[in-house]
Amino acid sequence: MFIFVVGLNHKTAPVEIREQLSFPEHILIDSLRRLHAEPAIEGCAILSTCNRTEIYAATTDIEKGLAAVRRFFTQSGKLEADKFANFFYTHTLYDAIRHLFRVAAGLDSMVLGETQILGQVRRTYQAACEAGTSNSILNTWFQQAITVGKRIRTETGIDQHAVSISYTAVELAKQVFTTLEGRSALILGAGKMSELTLTHLIANGVTTVLVANRTRERAEELARRCGGKAVSYDEIAARMEEADIVISCTAATHYVIRRELVEKVMSTRPDRPLFLIDIAVPRDIDPAVATVPAVHLFDIDDLQSVVDQNLAQRQKAASEAELIVEQEIAEFLKWLNSLFVVPTIVALKNKGEAIREKELERVLAKLKSLSEKDQKIIGAMASSIVKQLLHDPITQIRHYAAGPEGHLYSEILQNLFSLEIAGQRSKGRDDQSDRRSQP
Repeated sequence: MFIFVVGLNHKTAPVEIREQLSFPEHILIDSLRRLHAEPAIEGCAILSTCNRTEIYAATTDIEKGLAAVRRFFTQSGKLEADKFANFFYTHTLYDAIRHLFRVAAGLDSMVLGETQILGQVRRTYQAACEAGTSNSILNTWFQQAITVGKRIRTETGIDQHAVSISYTAVELAKQVFTTLEGRSALILGAGKMSELTLTHLIANGVTTVLVANRTRERAEELARRCGGKAVSYDEIAARMEEADIVISCTAATHYVIRRELVEKVMSTRPDRPLFLIDIAVPRDIDPAVATVPAVHLFDIDDLQSVVDQNLAQRQKAASEAELIVEQEIAEFLKWLNSLFVVPTIVALKNKGEAIREKELERVLAKLKSLSEKDQKIIGAMASSIVKQLLHDPITQIRHYAAGPEGHLYSEILQNLFSLEIAGQRSKGRDDQSDRRSQP
């Protein structure tokens, strides 16, 4: 049995290609069953997110399995076959194991160490189980991948350092207020960065959202999407008295918020801190505002500095995570290779025993005058010869089983001794049979 992955992601394919090959929840189960119906596919799972679509599969014939998955992709996305290689990658065996473990750990994500992917991997496995398309190998592969993802986040803290401007702003706000539950936010400007920051704030518990923009329609649109309320630009001073957090990202060429305004606002709320985030370039908030007591001001450079520090921390954690991935690969390979090695050893011993019995029966039929004692001596000698002949190959294959290519040694032994093992198709023997059948 061989395992492999075929897929594409944000690094290999543009969004217009990725969206053609998306498998949303309402078609996922049927898609899994359609792929599993392919004779070469013993087990399969589909990981489909906004940044990647990947098929993980098990097969007894790697070439036929890969062909089946590629055909499934081209039919599902209506892609021309000759364009397939431009967007897709393929990983087999050792590299496939590493790939899934790295994906689950967030090491292959657009945002290094992000946490969402682990839940997506878990749901991928659950869908395969629900569809009845998983098998024992995929079960263990995905279960260990989920364990790897959890272990890496616990031991390295790779997900604990914000690496986006918008998320960093939220993390800094949490340092000021401890919790954002029940807090209020005032947004100046309705651009993408304001929306991203606001989205993170709401996800962390902010309940009251006010949006001010020079274009009223855009303020109302953002307020509607975020469940907030649009307010007039003229209301900024009054609304700042109510807000805990102010995000400013306008296209103004002058300061929108000056020290004098903030001093006036803080005089009405002396016991409440005010957190100001200035994401605009040029800046919206006068830097002198930072000198007002109980005011916490961060501009884009402050945020970027924190992002850079956090990214360095994540990269350090990623190096530690890669070592954990390699450890876990070694453990998985021991188990996976045992699926090849143990049946191979059993088949080899059985073949040796069958030959011994056949030849012993043939010899004893010719030597009918031998006593029972002599027959036992010859039988013991035949058993000893078989055991000694098989001792070295069995010892060596057990030794190599722990390595990344243990399955290859099993296949070589199967070819050399013409061993037939259910569920394991030796490609070498198939190729030889195919060639013999050709004219």
